[in-house]
Amino acid sequence: MYHLKEAFYTLQGEGARTGRASVFCRFTGCNLWSGREADRAHSACRFCDTDFVGSDGQNGGRFNDAGELAGHLAALWPHPLTAATPYVVFTGGEPLLQLDAGLIEAMQARGFEVAVETNGTLPAPPGIDWLCVSPKSTTTLAIDHGDELKLVYPQHDAPPSRFASLGFDHFYLQPMDTSGIASSRHCSDPLTAALSYCLENPQWRLSLQTHKTLGID
Repeated sequence: MYHLKEAFYTLQGEGARTGRASVFCRFTGCNLWSGREADRAHSACRFCDTDFVGSDGQNGGRFNDAGELAGHLAALWPHPLTAATPYVVFTGGEPLLQLDAGLIEAMQARGFEVAVETNGTLPAPPGIDWLCVSPKSTTTLAIDHGDELKLVYPQHDAPPSRFASLGFDHFYLQPMDTSGIASSRHCSDPLTAALSYCLENPQWRLSLQTHKTLGID
């Protein structure tokens, strides 16, 4: 059984594949925060800006098996299929609580390239085409290599230097979105801080959440 918060067709808004047409599949649940505001201050991840609780979002629901969910997601891609390779992004919450090899294979059998955005604390199943890890706080990474490491910045207990030697092809800093998060622990100007760090440490590139600027999902 898969529990899905929402799924929709959009453009990837951040990271190395910004601008790419994508089907986003947001799973319910996370292992670093319950999703309840009352628990935020005591969670491993305190700055999440995503609603991943329940299955009441756009195209959300519960799906009995990989084939059923894969068909549901494939139907969101424009038809007839164009020359572009269909692309699905599994995210959350924490997608690796639910994503398994069977679902990856079912999407690939329908012609999709499979991407995952994870906090990296759980092992990844085989077969993922594009793996993006976004470390949180002092959590221990179970994944130390992949395509993209995207660090929300700044996190006082997760400096970029801690991850710079890991086996990723791309390293991104993404300014923390503190709007709506009441906490004096957060940096007052994350964008300026990220810009400065990238200029001083050119291994890192700047990632902006362009979907928020453009007002798209």
